[in-house]
Amino acid sequence: MSASDEIWIVGIRMTKFGKHADKDTVDLAAEAATSALADASVTMADIGVIAAGNLMAANAGIGQQLQKQIGQTGIPVYNVANACATGATALRTAIMAVKAGEVRYGLAVGVEKLSGAGLLGGAGKKKNDADVWEPKGRYGAVAPVDGRIGTDAMPGVFAQIGTEYGHKYGGTSFELFARISEKNHAHSTLNPLAAYQKKFTLDQIMNDVMIAYPNTRPMCSANCDGAAAAVVCNGETLKSLSLAQRRRAVKVSASILTTDPYEAGCQVLPNVNTLTRNAAATAYEQAGIGPSDLDLVELHDCFATAELVHYDNLMLCEKGGAADFFNSGATWRDGSIPVNVSGGLESKGHPIAATGIANIWEICHHLRGEAGDRQIDNAKVGLAHVIGLGSACGVHILEKSAA
Repeated sequence: MSASDEIWIVGIRMTKFGKHADKDTVDLAAEAATSALADASVTMADIGVIAAGNLMAANAGIGQQLQKQIGQTGIPVYNVANACATGATALRTAIMAVKAGEVRYGLAVGVEKLSGAGLLGGAGKKKNDADVWEPKGRYGAVAPVDGRIGTDAMPGVFAQIGTEYGHKYGGTSFELFARISEKNHAHSTLNPLAAYQKKFTLDQIMNDVMIAYPNTRPMCSANCDGAAAAVVCNGETLKSLSLAQRRRAVKVSASILTTDPYEAGCQVLPNVNTLTRNAAATAYEQAGIGPSDLDLVELHDCFATAELVHYDNLMLCEKGGAADFFNSGATWRDGSIPVNVSGGLESKGHPIAATGIANIWEICHHLRGEAGDRQIDNAKVGLAHVIGLGSACGVHILEKSAA
């Protein structure tokens, strides 16, 4: 691969996630963007394209509003909305512009104001509730079967996904899913940017409010406010930067975005597995590595049940072996493949459009050796994953600079 084909993250930042009553969406996006620019030692005058992700106000032109606040230079702006994969999609948009040779630097931003949003429903337009289900229509039957064979609300959807995995492969239980949440909340105590930095006992998690069995409240991702941003360039541009900048740069070895291939089953219930497994397989091939080469993983634990199935989907374990993989202790911070050292979405929070870039920020933080008390020693390779129903899955593999 030539230097012009290589993609590097030279600046990346996230805001603290949580409730920001004193800041609107543009303020949060501007905070993340200006901090990422400063981290990269560039200004808006250097940026050739902006990819701005926002889901809740997808028609508001967040990218243009952001320009007015941080530098209106007339460059192209892509406003991105792609479910929970919005941030990863924004980053991939900036990457493609740089890789095509159109710009030297690209800026990707993801931002959301979600505190107090409540339970989020699925995608699709509901149709009349007929007595007989027919698998037809633009959206299949994902939304119209709500209340008959499942649910359209996210806690219920992912509860079904986790219990289905347990039914198919065995080894799962209410307690096991709660222990995944226990791990992530324990990890969060070392992350000052997490929305919640509180350790929970297993009993506290299992006896909290039941949202959708087997997910209690601490096992669910937290809707909150937040933003994250990244500046990318190619290898040729990186050569022109200082040694200090080159040492802190993080290589994007793979950037993959997938959607569902056609399956009869996914016309009835969402399938988060196939598109994630396809994305992971393609990412490993593109990066020239395997799961055993990973030093840490940030995956989309929108619910504790989701984290378990994604161990399998990301091939961190053998097919059907997710329960045994977790029980081995591998996913704790001191395990063989630490997962969600940030605290995950269950603790760090989930401002939808920001999450994809925030997961990448966490990986970069460790590869740079700047993660403080939660630092994974000698971290050289990491994987960031997000998934959104509707459907979209983003997987990025990142590598430490050898400079």
